[in-house]
Amino acid sequence: MKCFRGARCFVEGRGIIRTDILFDEKIKKIGEAYESAQEIVLPENAVVLPGFIDEHIHGAGGADAMDVKEGSLDIISKTLAQEGTVGFLATTMTQSRENIMNALKSARSYIERESGDGARLLGVHLEGPFISPAYKGAQPLEYVAKPDVKIFDEYNAASGGNIKMVTLAPEEPGADELIRHLAAKGIIASIGHTGAKYSDIEKAVALGAGSVTHTYNAQSALHHREIGTVGSAMLIDSLSCELIADGIHVSVPAMKLLAKCKPKGRLVLITDAMRAKGMADGESELGGQKVFVKNSEARLADGTLAGSVLRMNRAVQNMVEKVGMSLESACEFASMNPAVLLGIDGETGSIRDGKRADFAVLDDKFNVVYTICGGRVIYSCDKK
Repeated sequence: MKCFRGARCFVEGRGIIRTDILFDEKIKKIGEAYESAQEIVLPENAVVLPGFIDEHIHGAGGADAMDVKEGSLDIISKTLAQEGTVGFLATTMTQSRENIMNALKSARSYIERESGDGARLLGVHLEGPFISPAYKGAQPLEYVAKPDVKIFDEYNAASGGNIKMVTLAPEEPGADELIRHLAAKGIIASIGHTGAKYSDIEKAVALGAGSVTHTYNAQSALHHREIGTVGSAMLIDSLSCELIADGIHVSVPAMKLLAKCKPKGRLVLITDAMRAKGMADGESELGGQKVFVKNSEARLADGTLAGSVLRMNRAVQNMVEKVGMSLESACEFASMNPAVLLGIDGETGSIRDGKRADFAVLDDKFNVVYTICGGRVIYSCDKK
């Protein structure tokens, strides 16, 4: 049994308070802890937050979710622990069916082993291949495919039923059937890499779509005669909106606008990071394409943004310091909101009696002091 004593903690329903927290794999008590518990001593400037969940992350630490070599997902898992992240969806790329199938089988094997020492792999985010060729972004054009229920089912079977989210373009032929199919299975249909108009998105939402992938990026822009995907994302309250809050993919005023428009619970911070995260600037790779990283920007040779090298603790920091959100709200964007979207808020996403002991402990500069996942310390700044 472990505990925090007299720590500043963001407790669900109570805000940031000073309290003790007693826990093993789960939170046993919020209040006075037993004297016999092992205390995790924190700096005076630390705050205990619920651990972060990244629903859209391709890679980190030199590894990618599309890699099939042994240890790649473990590298990603351990790298994400360094930024306060306790759970993630391994996000695939638009690639050949063979490569996607192999990546999904690898994710299935990793989940079934449950042997990682870092952030938990919660499932898979299938980003493509069911996207619009005109809005492919950094996805390879040659592998873009029309939405297809049969192909999706083959992918899901390969994953062991672990696909939790699918990014697709709702205006493409076959999308209606796929969205309806995903909704029936409890899988999130996320609108992205799309030129959809408002009418397309209104229809997709009625069929069961519930999310917008990296809002603003690789999608039709807002215009006063056709509000497109961006305007629809802001207007339709039921849609959860992913946001890459790095100030590179999305400007600070645009971040402020989205935060202002979305109701409580409907903004989700993601990193959309690729293998170069946590590595030195230079040449990297994404989906078989060369990527060049410089000054925290990852771009293809033609200048197209190619994922990010953003850390989740810095995304939270940007929402506080640049957008002007409270720490509590910014934290929920990275913890409770994705947990609710993924349907796991009963076990994680906030600090409450009976939930998993998933914590991100930050100092007053938003540096990660500890990351604790299911009661296990998976990162400590003293043991880098």
